[in-house]
Amino acid sequence: MPTLILVRHGRSTANTSGILAGRTPGVALDERGAAQAAALPARLAGVPLAAAVSSPLQRCLETLAPLLADRPELRLETDERITECDYGDWSGRKLAELTDEPLMETVQQHPSAAAFPGGEPMREMQARAVHAVRDWNARVEERAGAEATYLMCSHGDIIKSLVADALGMHLDLFQRISVEPCSVTVIRYTRLRPYLVRLGDTGDLASLLPRADGGAGSERDAAVGGGAGAA
Repeated sequence: MPTLILVRHGRSTANTSGILAGRTPGVALDERGAAQAAALPARLAGVPLAAAVSSPLQRCLETLAPLLADRPELRLETDERITECDYGDWSGRKLAELTDEPLMETVQQHPSAAAFPGGEPMREMQARAVHAVRDWNARVEERAGAEATYLMCSHGDIIKSLVADALGMHLDLFQRISVEPCSVTVIRYTRLRPYLVRLGDTGDLASLLPRADGGAGSERDAAVGGGAGAA
């Protein structure tokens, strides 16, 4: 079965503004995100790609634009099933103000029971993304063979939920996983089990450095939507 390269979109204007973008239209890459996207072709140099699939949201399409320009033979295909979680009424709101919402504790501690008002349950988000990957595994294998590699550009919570599925982890544990903007996560699928080959690889250890704000924020909470990565 194929190997899947999961790329989280580059840092966006919503990431730097501390806003939960969700499916809000018009959210673009910021300057750092554009630089991250520009570096992607070199990071993937020499890796043959049988397909490139993307969430239809602008920040994902912008992330893959340099790679597609570098590989004109690669045709981009979009799939709604790997689009961002539908955060409903939370979309477009400041993450700082969502911290005090009663639902946030459920999102952090028991995400399989979390359903966003006016949006979707997190368990349904995971189910659609997992179904999409299984579907694309079959398509890519049929097109290019069992040893093929393909790429998907998606969002933080989507990628974390796919990693949890690959590791046989319950969704309630997926907040223990972190994937930074434009990070590369690789899952090799086989007939009997998936293997996690890379997780959130950016080649950048800046996120391990002490923060200028002294580490402000709750260390026990995961960033809904994936966070902004290193400064």
